[in-house]
Amino acid sequence: MPDALLIAERLVRRFARDTNLLVAGRTIDVIGTDDVADELRALLSRLGARIGEGAVVFAPGAATEILLDGAPLPERVSADQRIDFAGSHMPVSRGIAESLRAAGTVRGIRIGIAMVLEPKTAQLALQLRDAGADVAVYAHPDEIDPEVAAALRARGIPVDGDPALSGSAEREAAIDFLRRGHDLLLDDGSHLIRLAHEEGLLAGLRGAAEETTSGLTPLRRMAAEGVLRIPVIAVNDAPMKTAFDNRYGTGQSCVFAVADVLDAAGLSLRDQPAVVVGYGPVGEGVAAHLRALGATVSVTETDPVRALRAAHDGYETGRLRTLAPGALVVSATGAPHTIDAETLRAARVVAVAGGVPGEVDVDLAGLHPVELSGAALPHLERAGDGALLMARGGCVNLAAAEGNPIEIMDLSFAVQLSAVAQLLGTPLPAGVHPFPAEADEAVARAALAARDESLDVRSDAQLRAQDDWRSPRYREATA
Repeated sequence: MPDALLIAERLVRRFARDTNLLVAGRTIDVIGTDDVADELRALLSRLGARIGEGAVVFAPGAATEILLDGAPLPERVSADQRIDFAGSHMPVSRGIAESLRAAGTVRGIRIGIAMVLEPKTAQLALQLRDAGADVAVYAHPDEIDPEVAAALRARGIPVDGDPALSGSAEREAAIDFLRRGHDLLLDDGSHLIRLAHEEGLLAGLRGAAEETTSGLTPLRRMAAEGVLRIPVIAVNDAPMKTAFDNRYGTGQSCVFAVADVLDAAGLSLRDQPAVVVGYGPVGEGVAAHLRALGATVSVTETDPVRALRAAHDGYETGRLRTLAPGALVVSATGAPHTIDAETLRAARVVAVAGGVPGEVDVDLAGLHPVELSGAALPHLERAGDGALLMARGGCVNLAAAEGNPIEIMDLSFAVQLSAVAQLLGTPLPAGVHPFPAEADEAVARAALAARDESLDVRSDAQLRAQDDWRSPRYREATA
């Protein structure tokens, strides 16, 4: 019989898996006074939820153990059901898309979306289409949900990409997508932006928005070398993207996916040594969620400031060579060659969070299935005689789950939609441009309103004080 903590953990992971909704920031009611209910309350609190009367109710041991809005969890079997369910939980991006429609901002504008294609991305495409844009979508072979692609095509949006493509065929498919002609590109990893420059397919392209750290790094290099020919909005750098998508979204989705894969193999995260490689926003979120599920977490970093921050967050820090043997190693760098062959031999399990191609140096031909009761376990293979490798070294929350939670992508896509408005406003020179602080604040205010959260205001005295540059320490007393 599983212990109370494991039952509680499985319930939380089931909620996330069956809904693709976020735990952190949500008010959740837990019914019961037994050990499982107590463990649920403690676990949910560690994950950032608030315990109280909310739309989600956990009732461990009841006929229906999880309720959403007073009903059993809705069916999300078909791609259309998953797309529509995502849309019902994306009020912030929907509101910004509606403002674009009302203003006629994107009417007739050709927008290419090159991102992981799953239900939330499908909603972004539909929102832009409904706002008046001419939208097309491209997805890399390892980042496409074929059922979602088919559903989107049935709703009138062209989708390029095929899981069967590789090598030169994949490159030609991406080039053909660029040849469709776009006014704007919304990119993930800047793969299409860079390919457009390589192939000289920039005619008519007015600008782009890039939503990842790994995508912005080469774009800034291009700008420094004078070869970036279009304006690019650094969506990833917006606090409303990085602070939520990377930390809470990737943290929850990747760690829960890792836990699901290990659970199927009869393994638990609890009390296991885990090493997070990289302590940027993704690494912070991965480490926090691993610790919440009971792993003993350490961090390895090449950046001294981030390493020091990890130490102050209570994690042991050190060299990967020292920490990896026998541990679960999660790469959170978004950089190629993070996990080399030596680490792959020494670790117990290796997974990638928010990855890029080649983040693990693995010989795919040397992978062999891991079996339990004669059946191969999904998303888990052994690398030679070394570590268990998840998702063949790809991003585990995409291969073994449904990507980042819906509410998180609602925020990220709200920033993307606002970036579209910026690109179509005052003409920008070629280069990488910050996302405007006032637009970021507008997204935050909309998100607070959608979540029925309160925002304080400064008093008149505070406002007067902040407008007076004189030091109050030496100000003359007045009668």
